Amino acid sequence: MTPVRSRPTTAYAILGLLALQPWSTYELAQQVQRSLNWFWPRAERRLYDEPKRLVADGLAISTPGFTGQRRRTVYEITAAGRDELADWLGRPPEPRAVDFEGVLKVFFADAGSRTALLATLDEIAADARERLGRLDVMIDQALTDGARFPERVHLQAVTLRQHVDAELAVLDWATWATEQVTSWTTASDPGDWVPQDELARLHERITLAVASRS
Repeated sequence: MTPVRSRPTTAYAILGLLALQPWSTYELAQQVQRSLNWFWPRAERRLYDEPKRLVADGLAISTPGFTGQRRRTVYEITAAGRDELADWLGRPPEPRAVDFEGVLKVFFADAGSRTALLATLDEIAADARERLGRLDVMIDQALTDGARFPERVHLQAVTLRQHVDAELAVLDWATWATEQVTSWTTASDPGDWVPQDELARLHERITLAVASRS
């Protein structure tokens, strides 16, 4: 048997979009920015190379054309592409990865000032509020104008719930962290604040949460 070629997750992200309908590269970029960028931003960085690889492997076809005077290429999934997408969907997902520069700065904040730490937390909170605003616009559009793919609105609702919960969690954490850091003497000296007490509370929360969901 011929071994299945290893593909990056972005390839399957593009196949997933092509399974909805044919897209030009420009349309794919718009859809990636609207949806995939919330949970798979890597797709945008490889958007102009991956569809060509899918065509080369027989998982998609490309049709050249024009929009006015502008040349465009429209990509469409093949039956083999649908089969491989379905096979990928049946495999366990990779462990979740987090890429969050703001938290990285918080983690190393003792090499800087308390003022810089508070500014970082303020930026994190502002970004969470801005992202929640964009999510709310998307949700309002789906409610008032209807979803672009109404047959998939149930999946949109499930994924949007994850996005909203995640941004609210970040906003709540940044607000809480700001309150704690405000009482610290410096970024390297928390003063009377007792971190062991917070660690004990976290331990208890995890224990209770896991027990209630098992």
